[in-house]
This record gives sequence, structure tokens and C-alpha cells, in this order.
Amino acid sequence: MAQTRSSISKMDPVWDRIQQEAEATVRDEPLMGGFVHACILHHKSIENALSYRIAAKLSSNEMSMMVVREMVEEAYAEDADLVTAARADLRAVYDRDPACHRLLQPILYYKGYQAVQAYRVGHHLYTKGKRDLAYFIQMRVSEIFGVDIHPAARLGKGIMIDHAHSIVIGETAVVGDNVSMLHSVTLGGTGKEEEDRHPKIGDGVLIGAGAKVLGNIKIGHCSRIAAGSVVLEEVPACKTVAGIPARIVGEAGCDQPSMSMNHLFGPDYE
Repeated sequence: MAQTRSSISKMDPVWDRIQQEAEATVRDEPLMGGFVHACILHHKSIENALSYRIAAKLSSNEMSMMVVREMVEEAYAEDADLVTAARADLRAVYDRDPACHRLLQPILYYKGYQAVQAYRVGHHLYTKGKRDLAYFIQMRVSEIFGVDIHPAARLGKGIMIDHAHSIVIGETAVVGDNVSMLHSVTLGGTGKEEEDRHPKIGDGVLIGAGAKVLGNIKIGHCSRIAAGSVVLEEVPACKTVAGIPARIVGEAGCDQPSMSMNHLFGPDYE
């Protein structure tokens, strides 16, 4: 039996809200009708919409949209955590980005959100031993979005990458839950080591634009890395670091810097 809008609403209020926003967009901007219908209104769930959106962005003459979409949908069917993470990331962008006024926006327009969801599918494939498919997704995400995340890297839930230009996250990097970063961030190595060689970012960390965190070092939970910093040593929890090389310049300033998105130093900083 076909599901009614009211039954869908009871089961998934987030998706129902996204559809309502899509309908309002079509009313307000009729020229957007085809695009919005294709990306949102033709689908029965957020995972169906995401599979379409990811496939539309990553497909090429080398791999058709149909093949990419089947790959994404299979990943979502095998691992419900992918959808859970996608929802947490969506909420993170909506809550933390003052330019985001609707849940619809990241799905349709924000390459940071789209890139992270594509990475998540690639990571799933990588862990299933389908490494060439995972590398293909990494390649296309880098080409299309300017975001290069190795499929072996591990990202938590509630990730927000604002602007998402020139992001690099290496193979053995680990990023905790509720982390926010801006453009041109690198989580990289320091040489040609082949073992565990990339940063471990704790929960709730805020990483400013252009920051470089290099080597197998730990960045404590709820810490802040100032824009343009080069971090080469471990950062304790709840501290702010800045400079080249980065040093501790004060406390983080709040309990959840990744949520507040406050990059300014107060009068108590050195």
C-alpha cells in the first residue's frame, strides 16, 4: 500500500520538513522545479535523495550515474550507520553555519556536506575490501569538490566542513564526533612513513581555515586550532593553539567550540 504524506511525516519528520522546503522552493522559484523535483521530491526518503545527489555529482563517462547510484544504495542498505551519520552531518551544518537557513540547502548546494557523504560511501566500500571502487570515489570527490579524503580515514558523526575548498585528510587520520573545520585544512603526515602517520582529532574540535595538523599526534577534545596554524605537537583538551609552529595561547573559551564556531581570541589570550 502506498504511504501517505501523513504516515511518512510521523515516521520521519526531518524528511517531511525537507520535502516541505522543496515544495516551497518550487512555488517561489518555478525555474528550479525540475532540479528540485529530481533531487528531492521524486524520492521517498533522505537516503534515496542522497543516493541520487551523490550519483549525479560523481558519475562520468567512465562510470554511469546508474552504476554509481546502485553502489550508493547498496551501501546504505548494508550499513544503516551511513544514513545516521548523514542526518547528523545535516543537522551539524544547519546548526553551525549561519548561512544555512533550511535543511534542504546542504543536500542541494553545499559541497562540504555532499563530499562527506560521498566519502562515507567510499569508506564503507574500503572496509568491505572493494578498494578500487573506494579509490574511484575518492578520485571523483577530489575532482568535483576539491576535497581529498582517503577512504581509509575515519570520520565521526556530526561533521561540518564549511566552504570545503582544498580539504586534505590522510589515510590514517581519525576525526571524532561533532568536529567543525573550514576551508584549506590539512590533516596530513610529516614524511614518507607507511604506518600510522596522521592526526587523531578529538570530539568537538574546531579547526580554523588554512590550519595544518601534521603527524600522528592527538588533538584533545573541545580544543580550537586557529586559522593558518601549523600544529606539529599534541594539543591538550579544551585549549586554543595558534601560530607557526602552533603553541597554546589560552583556553578553548567554551564547552563546545565546534558548535559555537567562535574563532576570536578573548582578552585573556597571550
